Amino acid sequence: MKVAKGMLISVDYSLYQDGPDGDLIEETTKEEIFEFIFKEEEMLKAFEDELEGREAGQAFSVSIPCEQAYGPEDPEAIVEFPKENFVVDGELDEDLLQEGEIIPMSDDEGNELEGVVIATAKDTVTLDFNHPLAGIDLYFDGEVTSVREATDADRKRLIGG
Repeated sequence: MKVAKGMLISVDYSLYQDGPDGDLIEETTKEEIFEFIFKEEEMLKAFEDELEGREAGQAFSVSIPCEQAYGPEDPEAIVEFPKENFVVDGELDEDLLQEGEIIPMSDDEGNELEGVVIATAKDTVTLDFNHPLAGIDLYFDGEVTSVREATDADRKRLIGG
């Protein structure tokens, strides 16, 4: 069976920054193989283009420039907030405001966002709302481990519908 729209695809991969000799960003394990429904979830187009037509057992590798992945870093996505915005029940949770912590927030329209604390000062906290892989060229090296028709249960489990 070949990778095509609506198929449940499982892949085992390693993801590197800036090519096969770059820093390892993440990798799947045999116990936690990545699976998704082809062309029905929000996957990187260049990633899906590389997998289309492949069969289980076939290896793949694909380089994706940041412009086709998560885009360049946006300086406007780095925002400074007053620390008082993080007071809950009269107390400021200093542990939450440590560099590298992820803080869930929402914008004026109710969209959920995650900001990473990148700096704190006496009265302010600076959060970065860029995608963690923004500004990075990606390189995937992996193997398609299975391809089958997606069931309604698969769709509900993976994409909620």
